[in-house]
Formats: sequence, structure tokens, C-alpha cells
Amino acid sequence: MDRPSEHAQEPIRQAAASATPTTVAMPGPAAVTRSQVESSYRRYAPVYDLLFGAALGPGRRAMAQMVNRLAPRHILEVGVGTGLALAQYPAGSRITGIDLSSEMLATARRRVPAHQAARIELRKMDAEAMDFADGHFDCVTLPYVLSVTPNPERLVAEVRRVCRPGGDIVIVNHFSGQPPWRWVETMLRPLAGWLGFRSEFSLEEHVLRHAWQVQSVAPTNLLSLSRLIHIRNVDP
Repeated sequence: MDRPSEHAQEPIRQAAASATPTTVAMPGPAAVTRSQVESSYRRYAPVYDLLFGAALGPGRRAMAQMVNRLAPRHILEVGVGTGLALAQYPAGSRITGIDLSSEMLATARRRVPAHQAARIELRKMDAEAMDFADGHFDCVTLPYVLSVTPNPERLVAEVRRVCRPGGDIVIVNHFSGQPPWRWVETMLRPLAGWLGFRSEFSLEEHVLRHAWQVQSVAPTNLLSLSRLIHIRNVDP
């Protein structure tokens, strides 16, 4: 696909400006280590669906609806967690889900019906060093994982590597700057390591500045807590 026109890019720029106002100086993301992430999601696993299932559900459904419109043959979900999105993907697609947490994956495996086991594969894997060939997937989804990974740039590089050229990358994640959430982001910043995620996370730094084609950015979840982003895996 050709690069979107300047006119087509304008809504994307407006969404970015809304997510990270130029009048607000955004600090760099707090550090999160792999061990902290594993420890945090070991704690979350028994109650994750209760704590985050409904609250983050609209963004997850919007992500899955976009993937259904794209109708890819093979989907990779990075950070599959407890498998809340698995049943919402296209029925004809093959699905591979990876996660760093054995405890979260155990719940996800219980969600896969026996008759779907042939097309849904769940694996424990570090998304920053994936064991897949280049261009292996038609579509890669990242539900609420970009601000959780210790090294977001490394994750982006791996996602681009395993997604075929011209394929689709769909991200749903919290990004800093929305007025209703700024004070919460500031309060939670010192707890990033314990929580296992960064409350302050820049859309510009971690998405818009990369050399790929951002097709759309749209608000989702309560009070625009998150952004749904569609990316085409081609250079601009």
C-alpha cells in the first residue's frame, strides 16, 4: 500500500496531539525489569480478569473488531495473558499467543475449547526475543503490553521482524497526556516496578516516531484511557 496522503495523516496527528499535549512536558518512562513483570503478573494471574477484564474490555473488543475487518490468515497476539481476546478473533484465522507469565498462560489454556486446539497455539516466550522466523505472521496484536515490556524499542523491532512486510500491527495501550488521568499517572509512576507497567508512556516516543506507517489512532476505554492504533508494517 502506498504511504497515506498528507490529508489522510491529519487525523493521526490530531489524535497524537490530543494524547500528548505539547504544553505538557512528559517524563521518560520508569524502568521495569523482566523479573518485576513476571512477579507482578504472578500476583495478578488469579484476579486479572476481575481487575482488568471489564475495565479494559472495550479496547480489547475494538482491537479484535479491527482484526476481523483485516481478516488475516495467521495472527500473533503478544501478551496473550489470560486469553480474553482469543474467542473474538476471526474464526478462520490461525492464532498464536505468547506471554512471559506461566500463570497467566495456564488460565488462557483453559479458555481454549478442545475443538479449537488445532488452530490456537499458546507458548511461553519473551516477546523481546521471539523464536519465530522473519515475516511469519500476517497480523500482530499487542493488547496492553507495550508499556509493560522492559525494552519497548526491542519489542517493536521484534514485532516488525516477525510480521510480514505489508502486514498489520494493532496496538491497544495506555498513553500519557489525557487530562482525566494525568494525576493518576503521576501518582503511580514510583510504583511502576511493583505494578509491572508504566503509568506514564509517550505515544510520540514509542509509536509515532518509528519508521512504519501509522494508519489510524483512536481513543478507547473509559475517558479515553487508551489508544487503538493500526499500523502497516512498511517503511514510510
